[in-house]
Amino acid sequence: MNKLLAATALCAVTSGAAFAASHSDTVKIGVLLGYTGPIESLAPLMADAAELAISEINASGSFMDGAMIEPVRADSTCVDASAATAAAERLITADGVSGIVGADCSGVTGAVLANVALPNGMVMISPSATLEALAAAEDNDLFFRTPPSDARQGAVLADILIEKGINSVALTYTNNDYGKGFAESFEKSYAAGGGSITISAPHDDGKADYSAEVGALASAGGDLLVVLGYADQGGKGIIQAASDTGAFDTFAMGDGMYSDVLLADLGDVLEGSFGTQPWATGEGADAFTALAAAAGVDSESTYTRESYDAAALIALAMQAAGSTDPNTYKNSVFDVANAPGEKILPGELGKAFEILKAGGDIDYVGATGVEMIGRGEAAGSYREYKIDGGAYVTESLR
Repeated sequence: MNKLLAATALCAVTSGAAFAASHSDTVKIGVLLGYTGPIESLAPLMADAAELAISEINASGSFMDGAMIEPVRADSTCVDASAATAAAERLITADGVSGIVGADCSGVTGAVLANVALPNGMVMISPSATLEALAAAEDNDLFFRTPPSDARQGAVLADILIEKGINSVALTYTNNDYGKGFAESFEKSYAAGGGSITISAPHDDGKADYSAEVGALASAGGDLLVVLGYADQGGKGIIQAASDTGAFDTFAMGDGMYSDVLLADLGDVLEGSFGTQPWATGEGADAFTALAAAAGVDSESTYTRESYDAAALIALAMQAAGSTDPNTYKNSVFDVANAPGEKILPGELGKAFEILKAGGDIDYVGATGVEMIGRGEAAGSYREYKIDGGAYVTESLR
């Protein structure tokens, strides 16, 4: 799949049409995700989904009078702000990208926005940076995201626990901006619903042994353990240590813990546990599932849908603005994402470009029912899932 995408993206098309000064036969878009680090099992699947949109765009031949898009991957690491900043700078100065899908984790996304995107006037559309505070960050209207913020996810997870009659929990969260923000939102909502948190303790990623952290959590007690961490790092280590010591046997988890790799490694341990994940249903989600299946792309993994939508929105905004200049097309992101206009589903990007070229309006539904609600914020819904029989099973959509 990646070889096909690369070959497609690198084939420049000769066109007799006139381009604006900012156009070229090949437009580069950065895909800045954590290919190493605590979400390294998720990032490649997210990139595949973003590149699926790019492949669809290139195959249509309708983007910017026949221009092709070349995806350029760069590693955010998810947690190292300096590395993410350097990677973003290379995308702009060395690779010459005109937009960035990413970054991913909230802390590095904020760093890239402040230190690279803002001073360079670069559009970023993150498929997974959910920190509530990013909505208030200085961005000169350059930053957008396709998932809803953790302000809502914390409330959703708290509601699930209260509805299940779970009134006392221990809480651990990854010691970064994402974990802290998610924990604060959850704690506020859970307390408002009458729940009691016996202990709220951060954990660091990258440790070999989490027995001390689990010891403190176990001493505090609780009906179960809430884990707001990462499936490839500390969150997984916490669950493994809790199981090994018998401290907890049921876990409630946030979006960073949803991973097929985690399920493959700890499926028996996680049986009966549950969590939340950004999700969507309807014709857009169904269309993406079918499109991804035909291309061999995993549509079920966390933030793959949001990644497809992020890449599509960048290209659609360029087309609507008639420019690949981020400071020009940034003003068209809301226009293509929201009504009025003809609804556009995954698989219909070529149709969307033709409508825009003719001066028409589109309302990009995408894979997640995209709706921008202000300052680059996306409305959205969450899936409540449980682990039953070694598989993720949907309980409800919230």
